[in-house]
Amino acid sequence: MKLAVVAANGKSGRLIVKEAVARGLDVTAVVRGDNKTEALHTLKKDIMDLTQEDLAGFDVVIDAFGIWDPNKMDQHSATLGHLSDILSGSKTRLLVVGGAGSLYVDKDHPDFSEAYLPTAVGMKNSLNALRKRDDVRWTYVSPAAEFIADGERTGKYILAGEEFTTNEKGESKISYAD
Repeated sequence: MKLAVVAANGKSGRLIVKEAVARGLDVTAVVRGDNKTEALHTLKKDIMDLTQEDLAGFDVVIDAFGIWDPNKMDQHSATLGHLSDILSGSKTRLLVVGGAGSLYVDKDHPDFSEAYLPTAVGMKNSLNALRKRDDVRWTYVSPAAEFIADGERTGKYILAGEEFTTNEKGESKISYAD
């Protein structure tokens, strides 16, 4: 399987590349600067400069783009829209690493952190735009509400549908490694 990981130098992107390489997949890191991942292949290009030709031949393109600046939340929709446009009509699967808040930000969740609200809204908007498309083969993965960057890999996690899910302690958390 041939994978392209967009934003491969980021927290999620690096770990996705590491896992895919460990599983023997053919991985290309799509990065703006120098490749800091374990991928043997690199495509050095800004996400908004990617073309259909750049992503042709990949079985899966993983969108690991994320931004935390509250003034730039529209970039979630812009970058995902661009990737969707250039993959439109192709057989390539677009796998998007989203956020748990994108599923329930409009619902009454008193424990939802105000610090994560702008990101959750930005990701929710991009998910809603993606849902309106029928020309792209996409999957949207929403990690738990507490996404722990330096947490250990446990190999244990909960798979669910489009509902907010917690563990037996009422927690919604997962490490980036898991």
